[in-house]
Amino acid sequence: MIKTTEEPGGDSTRQADGPPPAPRGRLPFGVYLLAFSLFAMGSAEFLLAGVLPAVADDLRITLPAAGALISAFAAGVVVGGPPFAILSLRWPRRTTLVTTQAVFAASVAIGLVTDDYPVLLASRFASGLAYAGYWAVAAVTAVGLVTPDRTARASGVVVSGLSLAMIAGGPAGALVSHLAGWRGGFWLVVALTVAGAVTALVAMPATSAGVEPSVRRELRTLRRPQLWTVLAATILSTAAYMISFNYLAALLTGVTGLPGVWVPAVLALFGIGAFAGLSAGGRIADRRPFHALLTGAIGILVVSVLLALLARYALAVVPLVLLLGIAGFILNPAIYARVFAIASAAPTLAGATTVSAFQLGISLVPVLAGAALNTGADLTAVAWIGAALAAALIPLILLDRTTSRRATQV
Repeated sequence: MIKTTEEPGGDSTRQADGPPPAPRGRLPFGVYLLAFSLFAMGSAEFLLAGVLPAVADDLRITLPAAGALISAFAAGVVVGGPPFAILSLRWPRRTTLVTTQAVFAASVAIGLVTDDYPVLLASRFASGLAYAGYWAVAAVTAVGLVTPDRTARASGVVVSGLSLAMIAGGPAGALVSHLAGWRGGFWLVVALTVAGAVTALVAMPATSAGVEPSVRRELRTLRRPQLWTVLAATILSTAAYMISFNYLAALLTGVTGLPGVWVPAVLALFGIGAFAGLSAGGRIADRRPFHALLTGAIGILVVSVLLALLARYALAVVPLVLLLGIAGFILNPAIYARVFAIASAAPTLAGATTVSAFQLGISLVPVLAGAALNTGADLTAVAWIGAALAAALIPLILLDRTTSRRATQV
């Protein structure tokens, strides 16, 4: 039997009995709804890259100025999550999810009805803030919807919304924008976000952490060195696979010699690998998180080295792209499993900081790649950088494992 009490704002809170059981092998509907909404909102992050020239022409700005719109969104995500987590700590989670979606949709819409560049820039930053807030609360909510032995799998499904946005949402939105003007794809993002918010308002079960929210406890948890080890691993792992992914199109056409018409199909293989990695990683990480972390790190290292060495051979590169997606995403559920294990009593701020760490890892990619390519290095240098980042990730995972074992022995 499940007992509930009323939260402020009308949401009911599960107590000791936990979430209602889902059929074996399936997760609750709410987990998939969170993934859908993250897909809808995350598509706005990857869509802009495909329509930058059209944005620059329409607004009569330079291409670098249009590119700053991408940076504004990223900056909002990096800095927005933790403060919003503190601000909304005592809000019912369902209320927080719907509010962040509403703010996100409104911010994107404001940017679409103006030709004023500073307003558009500010709207991108605001949408990044709302996106960070949603992602952080979504991760914690997913954990609250399932039993403890399925937390990593639930987190993996939610994060899969972001990978789908990267692989399908951005390109599909760019196609819509090509047919209906650059604003068309973003209007579709607004519509999907509103649909997700309305569905959450009607169908999302209420969850809570099971303890009274405390800003002091959240901040105290954030001071744990072990948590920062996992956050550092998050930054390194994300940058390690994203640096190769971001330059795959250039590598495939410029080094491998693959005709441009085949590039989307090869990139889709990365997405297929990402889904396979998330599915496998979620199941492994619920029981053996360090196995998932080490498997992913070593996989990224090996695949990156092989990409650098075999970049000229299409028969080698194509399956390696699939394997990079698997290796890169097999460790993501384990990262969330570790964060929520360390910060089980105060997960909201820790989850928000993890979101910022993911985005920071993505943001480091152009900096690291640019530093190499601007010196005249070959495109294969980005794969070598990915391998180096993965190699640096392994000692952090081993340190976290050692610290965790010592803590359980005390």
